[in-house]
Amino acid sequence: MDGGPSLESPARECAAVVGLAFGIDRPVDVEHSLEELRGLAAAAGVTVVLQVLQERRRPDPALLLGRGKVAMLALACDEAGADLVIFNNELSPGQLRNLERTLDRRVLDRTQLILDIFASRARTREGKLQVELAQLKYLLPRLVGAGMALSRLGGGIGTRGPGETKLETDRRRIRRRIGTLGRALDIVRGRRTQARERRHKVSVPTVALVGYTNAGKTTVFNLLTRGGPQPSAAVFATLDPLVRPMKLPDARRLLVADTVGFIDRLPHDLVAAFRATLEEVIGADLLVHVIDVTSPAIDRQSAAVRRVLEEIGAGAVPRVDVLNKCDAADPSELARVWRRHPDAVQLSARTGQGKGALIDLVVSQLSLDVERVTLVFDDDSAADRRRITELYRSGRVLAHVTQCGRVSIEAHVPRRTLRRLQPYLIGNVGLRMGAE
Repeated sequence: MDGGPSLESPARECAAVVGLAFGIDRPVDVEHSLEELRGLAAAAGVTVVLQVLQERRRPDPALLLGRGKVAMLALACDEAGADLVIFNNELSPGQLRNLERTLDRRVLDRTQLILDIFASRARTREGKLQVELAQLKYLLPRLVGAGMALSRLGGGIGTRGPGETKLETDRRRIRRRIGTLGRALDIVRGRRTQARERRHKVSVPTVALVGYTNAGKTTVFNLLTRGGPQPSAAVFATLDPLVRPMKLPDARRLLVADTVGFIDRLPHDLVAAFRATLEEVIGADLLVHVIDVTSPAIDRQSAAVRRVLEEIGAGAVPRVDVLNKCDAADPSELARVWRRHPDAVQLSARTGQGKGALIDLVVSQLSLDVERVTLVFDDDSAADRRRITELYRSGRVLAHVTQCGRVSIEAHVPRRTLRRLQPYLIGNVGLRMGAE
């Protein structure tokens, strides 16, 4: 329509991505990491126009890169039209200030970029609180002399999120805000703890899906629970955990939790801020590690997931591996990964191939294999009626007979819950009732 108002979307920012390989870093690994950084930049709405990698024995304490390399980078940015430089390495406050002054353009590091993506993805109040807390903790030591960084607030990648309007306040007010956010998240943590305790009381086991971002956890979640959120190819599409029931073929049920995706060098402050969310992982009965077998950096990604699990205190939780996207994998690469994970299940969450094997593995790991037993309850006892309700939830009732104030139930009961029902088993009932 000629003459109408322009509805063009705002121009995307153009950026250079920069990496430094030093120490034991292998250039090929850093190259893969830079490719991942390009993907993160795209997720934040940035067009990457330049990629730079330098190898050094050690980082320069003032500029990270060598001074000559920084000068060359400034010229290359001018030629490519990059108004933003994103470093794959975490920058100290001094390095950040020196690089912005030398390059004469905005500079971000990997941590700031990830925080920005989380800020743009957060939808719930809890998610926004967690992101704001992580942003403030990251920016607090960078306030002194931040100059250019503070003056640019209000627009552009790396400046988004609920905490941005508070960054020009003094340290005392920021610390006070951090304390307020921490208390609010403690309340969230308390509610989640109560919900988990209620689930444990009714003997419904919880399976938490964990894995690298974009490994296909949400698609696996939908496959197991027959519904749920729309899967997305975007990184960090799931920030808030979602717990749904899953029905087994014999009508028993368990709970499946979809959780936030992990990433290599996940910022420590972000892990700490999302602890209330990640406690769904810590409190799970079993972790299902979803591995994207089509990723060229599968070994590095798997190691990153294990590191984060250790960091949040979930290293001892039983874990099984699932090799997802097998339908799209190169056969030789799938065979190589299979040799490294011989106990894993091969799965295509998109087509459903391997679903039965995954369910069988989960059932065996949770000790959900059953024993046929007969139990007797007192019909007048409120505690016994609660146990009967629990039995219907966790087992499969075959017969239920009430006679003379006593309830006799024959059922298939998972071995994991049989210990709590031991006093009600035939043979122990007389002792229990005689002691009352």
